[in-house]
Amino acid sequence: MSFVYWLAFLLFLYSISFVAKRIAQPSLAEWLIVCFMLFVGSIIPAGFVLSALDLTAQTWAWIGATFVALGLHYFIWNSLLAAQPAYSIRSVISNRTETFRSWSKELSVYLKTIFFFMFGTIAVIAVTNFILVLFTAPNEWDSMTGHLNRAIRYIQRGTMAHFGGTNWNMDTYPKSLTTIQIYSYLISGKIENAFKLIHHTSYYITLVCVFGIAQRIGRNLSASFFCALAYGMFLNFLMQAVTTETDIVLTAYLSCLLYFLFTYYSTRNTKYLYLSGLAFGIVFGHKVTFALLMPSVFVIMLYTVFLAPDLKVFFNRFIKLAVAIFVAMLVYTFPTGYIKNIMVFGHPIGPPTALKHQSVERFGSLPNLFEQGSRNVVRYTYEFCNLDGIRNAQWGYDLNTFIRKPLVGLEDKLRMRLDEETEYAIVPFSFQRRFDNFNANPYWGVFGFALILPLIFLTLIRVFRSRVHWFLALAFCLHFAAISYSAVYDPFKGRYFIETGLFGVLFLLLLFSNHRLSILKPRRNVWKGYIMVVVGLACVSAVMSVYLNIRCLPIAAYGYKSALQTDRIQLQTFARPDITKAYQTFDSIVPKDATVALATINDDFEYPLYGEDLSRKLVTINPFEQGLKPIPKDADYLFYAKSVINDTSRIKSLPTDIRLGSDTTITNVAVRGEDYYLRKLK
Repeated sequence: MSFVYWLAFLLFLYSISFVAKRIAQPSLAEWLIVCFMLFVGSIIPAGFVLSALDLTAQTWAWIGATFVALGLHYFIWNSLLAAQPAYSIRSVISNRTETFRSWSKELSVYLKTIFFFMFGTIAVIAVTNFILVLFTAPNEWDSMTGHLNRAIRYIQRGTMAHFGGTNWNMDTYPKSLTTIQIYSYLISGKIENAFKLIHHTSYYITLVCVFGIAQRIGRNLSASFFCALAYGMFLNFLMQAVTTETDIVLTAYLSCLLYFLFTYYSTRNTKYLYLSGLAFGIVFGHKVTFALLMPSVFVIMLYTVFLAPDLKVFFNRFIKLAVAIFVAMLVYTFPTGYIKNIMVFGHPIGPPTALKHQSVERFGSLPNLFEQGSRNVVRYTYEFCNLDGIRNAQWGYDLNTFIRKPLVGLEDKLRMRLDEETEYAIVPFSFQRRFDNFNANPYWGVFGFALILPLIFLTLIRVFRSRVHWFLALAFCLHFAAISYSAVYDPFKGRYFIETGLFGVLFLLLLFSNHRLSILKPRRNVWKGYIMVVVGLACVSAVMSVYLNIRCLPIAAYGYKSALQTDRIQLQTFARPDITKAYQTFDSIVPKDATVALATINDDFEYPLYGEDLSRKLVTINPFEQGLKPIPKDADYLFYAKSVINDTSRIKSLPTDIRLGSDTTITNVAVRGEDYYLRKLK
């Protein structure tokens, strides 16, 4: 049956390509972007409908529903758009291949050297990451507690309705990404690593979008390739390409939105307003942190759409874009869970406890918000100024420490108390973060502090004059401020700057267009040498980030085995080594098809408990803030944390319960694991 599912999937992709040709102009980049939008734009609403019909677990229902959704797209776009000349994708690819050959031949030796290293680095990374995607199990913290955990639970229940999970994210997090993960898993014949399909695809679609946006702004092939390749080596973006984290997908959606807006500016074709509306609805339905990006997106809309020659033109554009956004939000944003959260928790995001953990409320008064938020601006700026990737090795760590001494000394002289003020922080700021933090959650790397941040600052104060880049600088600053002032300091916020990078990377266009910065002009040997050094360091840091990523090592390092050879449970509990033995014992005792009642806590990893085939049925009996529930009659085993079931709880611990072997002596972990026990019920 899996073979039939794969055939249906390939037919679905072919049908998407056919519909995309009806929408996209004869551009390979645009055709790929529209294909991506149609792919997610068909699966997401299909998932909402199937959930309402309790058909979430039925593969054939997914096949039928996605084709129906794609058919509706074809009908709608046919109605909205005028007929355009037919073209062949094969001929477009052939044309672009010839253009690439001509371009590469005409490059100077200097640029050939730069692009050789950049393309070579991306190629090495691409092959390595593809192998990791195919052959390593997911092991990200949020996926183990929430994202993938609930995807399997929805399949087991046959619906995505609220059910009361142990982790609050299982019920409250927007469900649009989960629909894509469930579809990918089922249509592949239940291959676990298909969960990573949308995330890995998002990496490449974002690069295509960056290339396309750069072309719309600069119309220089060298500059466009440089921007796309540089963004592919932004470390926080690159690191998520092999994970099931959500930010990389948000970045892909946002990049599509920006591409459509800038293409509208170039062409004034109304269809790009409709496509912008579609992308807006999808990205807002994906994750609520898009709200932090809305001021920045509005600035880009102001530049690309709303700056009109007269009020009539303005209102015409405004109404078309507003209607497109409203319709898209009805389909892609509201059904994803925000309305249900209001009904259940009284807030579109979730319960008050979860909101207070990282919200603006923790700052207290408005003056304190301004003080602590301003302190966060400086903290995050300091985080950017690191040789991320390179400092994964000891020599790089020592070099990073040496070059940052003036910055650390400056903070001490100015008495900013960045590391002394710890009350308003999830994890206190430190000038030398824990190794596992900067290893798994780097920022942009050398491109950021050595090129892009200075260019943004100098453009903002009008040293370098470029109208479009001034708006991009404003968009960058607004998102930076939104991250800094919206919540207390958190070192893991580095992943949020993936989206900010979409605005920042476009400043590399100035290296090809600004007469004072251009590396196309003869001589300027010192400046060109500096750019060459930055590119070289960026390439080295990108490779080191991938090959020395302790969360998913392609090779043995730091005393760890390669992730390709690591025991599954050991890999999935990598962030919590104190529970590894307990989970391995559980897996050796409990049959693969058993029903297990879970009395666990919010931070507990539940995903590994499904087993290698994801075939165990898990039932939550300690849902978030709802209290302990009775053990269901159909449960074969009870898996519990000692803090939940003990001599004072509604369900008492028994002397015959098996202690699974959590190591309660380990202290150097982000969050200590629980002491787990197992009880055979039947």
